Amino acid sequence: MTMLPLPAQKQLTTMLGHPVAENPIDRMFDAVFAHHGLNWQFWKCDIASEASLAAAIAGIRALGFAGACITVPYKVAAIPFLDEVDADVQAIGAANFMTIEAGRLIGHNNDGKGVVKAIEKVTPIAGKRVAMLGAGGAGRAMAVELAWAGASHMTLITRRQVQGEEVAATVTKASGVPAVWQPWVGEAKIPAGTQILMNATHLGCAPELESIPLDWGQITPDTTVVDVITNPRITPFLQTAQDKGLPIVDGVEMLVQLAMQIFSAWTGIAADEAVFQRAVAQALGESA
Repeated sequence: MTMLPLPAQKQLTTMLGHPVAENPIDRMFDAVFAHHGLNWQFWKCDIASEASLAAAIAGIRALGFAGACITVPYKVAAIPFLDEVDADVQAIGAANFMTIEAGRLIGHNNDGKGVVKAIEKVTPIAGKRVAMLGAGGAGRAMAVELAWAGASHMTLITRRQVQGEEVAATVTKASGVPAVWQPWVGEAKIPAGTQILMNATHLGCAPELESIPLDWGQITPDTTVVDVITNPRITPFLQTAQDKGLPIVDGVEMLVQLAMQIFSAWTGIAADEAVFQRAVAQALGESA
């Protein structure tokens, strides 16, 4: 009897976070892997609590994964379980992906780099005053990278004073750019003169599609409105901005920009943006 050769075991990659169900990253990466003929696969892993995080990261090492993404709420909590972190993680204090080299887990952060590329497709960052809603693991990376990209001032609007003040101090220490905390009580108040307004919270994510409690009264027509949410592409926050005629930057564009960098770090293959854009549009049901 002729024995058919069995295919090689797929090379696994993953994302650790909670929740992860609505994120299209797995379908995007799997489509890109297939496009390049790679026998790779991407798994989203919902890690329900921080108590399970150490075991999950140990599993990545033990099972020989090729790489992993880290998403909310574990971008800070994951760092002690890594073997090494790069200079960006040291400055920002959060990691959003890891490479694995000879069994060593190395943490990196390109959250902000993806955001900078996405925003600069719409408007320059240099010299702009930025206000950010939320300052979690993703928000702190974005705040630092926006400062490194030339933002002139940063306001962190959060409900937790300790978090907001700590991230503001991190931004100033890393970049020299003035950064301040502003309390978020009831409807968020946006400082006068804000030119880039970013939502770095989970408000607006599918399936809840929550509106952001925000006073739009002081937001001027030249303000660029940015959202980190990846599903849906146009959140209630961005829809309101569009209805007011404001320029917007969506979270899907940010995801594409950072995913391209992660793909190249994992595979050594130059990323083709058209392939990523097509894959994520299909994942979101935006194209056939």
